Amino acid sequence: MANQKDIEQSVQQIYDAVGKDDNINSLTHCITRLRFQLKDWDKVNDDVVKDIPGVLGVNRQNGQYQVIIGNQVADYYDAITKLGHFASNGEVPADDDEDGKKRGLFDRFADFISSCMAPLIPALVAGGLMKLILIVLTTVDWMSDKSQTYVLLSAIGDAPFYFLPIELAYTSARYFKVNVMLAVSTAGVLIYPTFTAMVKAGNAVHMMGLPVTLATYSSSVIPILMTIWAMKYIEHWIDVITPNQIKSIVKPLAELFIMGVLALVVIGPIGTYLGKLLSAIMLFLNTKVGWLAMALMAALMPLIVMTGMHWAFAPIFLAASIAKPDSLILPAMLISNIAEGTAALVVALKTKNVKLRGVASAASISALVAGITEPAMYGVTLKYKRPLYTAMISSGVIGLFAGFFHIRAFAYANPSFISLPQFIAKVAPHNFMYALICAVGSFILTFILTFMFGYNDKMFGVTADGETAPVQASDAENSNDDVKVTPNENSNIEAGVKTTKKVYAPMAGQLIPLDQVKDNVFASKMMGDGAAIQPTDGKIYAPFDAKVVTVFPTKHAIGLKSENGIELMIHIGLNTVELKGKPFTQHVAVGDEVKKGQLLMDVDLDAIKDAGYDTTTPVIVTNSKDFVEIEAADQQQVTTDDVILYVI
Repeated sequence: MANQKDIEQSVQQIYDAVGKDDNINSLTHCITRLRFQLKDWDKVNDDVVKDIPGVLGVNRQNGQYQVIIGNQVADYYDAITKLGHFASNGEVPADDDEDGKKRGLFDRFADFISSCMAPLIPALVAGGLMKLILIVLTTVDWMSDKSQTYVLLSAIGDAPFYFLPIELAYTSARYFKVNVMLAVSTAGVLIYPTFTAMVKAGNAVHMMGLPVTLATYSSSVIPILMTIWAMKYIEHWIDVITPNQIKSIVKPLAELFIMGVLALVVIGPIGTYLGKLLSAIMLFLNTKVGWLAMALMAALMPLIVMTGMHWAFAPIFLAASIAKPDSLILPAMLISNIAEGTAALVVALKTKNVKLRGVASAASISALVAGITEPAMYGVTLKYKRPLYTAMISSGVIGLFAGFFHIRAFAYANPSFISLPQFIAKVAPHNFMYALICAVGSFILTFILTFMFGYNDKMFGVTADGETAPVQASDAENSNDDVKVTPNENSNIEAGVKTTKKVYAPMAGQLIPLDQVKDNVFASKMMGDGAAIQPTDGKIYAPFDAKVVTVFPTKHAIGLKSENGIELMIHIGLNTVELKGKPFTQHVAVGDEVKKGQLLMDVDLDAIKDAGYDTTTPVIVTNSKDFVEIEAADQQQVTTDDVILYVI
């Protein structure tokens, strides 16, 4: 676990890498991810962010730039909010992306759901765990469910769920940038004690002659989200038509009145029916093809979690906290979470790489004990793919069993070994035993499959002191730049034969070691290994046959990917991003296929020097971790015909 000093150093690098305040619209976080709303995603290099200590991976999804941290994400979030002056806690643009373009409906919906639900996770987890404790205490007869202590502790556990409409009113109001207190007050109308008493009475209710649907809104999700979405337009309309002289009085009164009526008469009932429809669809699938639905949900759960779309099922699995048991989402998550944790555990047991063992061990504990799988997915299983496949196969198989025996969850918690009591209920005496069988079965089957087929160091070319992608024999056969290097040719290479790829100089000049560059980010090899050139010529050429994957908007850096897997960044000058592209003339575009020696960029070196910037040009292999070693050539003056890097 990173200490505070390490966190602060990593946070500073993340803050710089995503473009600081100038590029950050807003920031929020969930259990494992920092979720940025950025103005210009092209300013961010994913490889740079991935290489920052503490970062498990990145994800560009649903209009958000997500930096996966793991269990310490709250510490990272607190530290980064101290650096900037951007909006946080879900204050995000509702409809537009970083360029002001309209995003797709799916992206907007997913962004909305995750942004509104993510801030509630600590309260929901705490409430769920409190209810689990009460389940255990009453099951073993250590506490009576008739006692006052039980009633009050139950209130503590129920409160985050019962008042969910008010909590969601707060987060969704910040999302849509409407009056937060009026939104919360509108939610209060839906769970006002007098109204809930009318619902229980069951008699017809009318307001100003309009029929009011008798629906219970406590613990609901969809009705209040729809209400605050409508509030965005109602608030704007009232603001437009209300004279400025009386706006401070009339606007809040009119808004609360209109939204209260709409919530009770129109929007709330529609949301209730939509929630019932979604539940009915899930109930139909469980009833008719429950075994198949459970198997598919368990197998695909890692993919669902990666996109953040598990929150779309919140109305179903959150209902397990109050009344209706969940017979699909939480049981599927239990099976999948155990499988992910087990796959990471096998990697930790089998690898000889100390760093990988540490990451995999921590990720395994996170999934198996806390039910948080992102560290395992982004740090281990997705990275090596085969462990992910074995976990998904195991989850699908065990999901069939869970579907046949109709396993149900009776309380909300992140499913894991520790939270198994959520499957205890007196109305289903065998349910807990079946859930335990699923958890243990998922562990055993995943362990066997991953141990046999999912991972070993040789399979992925992982060494004891570093990680790399496997060396393919076809690399040497398919590329004229690959040669076989033996210890006689390079004393720094361990005994044996390895495939070596060549990177030629992209410009003429003096070759210097990377650690001599007057920029700590490059000198510390934070972005990857390589070398640097102090140029004598302002023409930048392709150092090998490649595809152009990145050209920064300021033209000061260009990213290439070679046919044999080298990802290279040519960073022209130090801090030259500040010149906003003026000294650079671009000759290629993203997506272009270029040949070695093809002109990529013209650079006015004198203009860079006159502006007070260093022209030293780092040439970085940004995916250095995919290779055994990066060797710089042993010479000083180079031309574009000289090799500057040997990628082994």
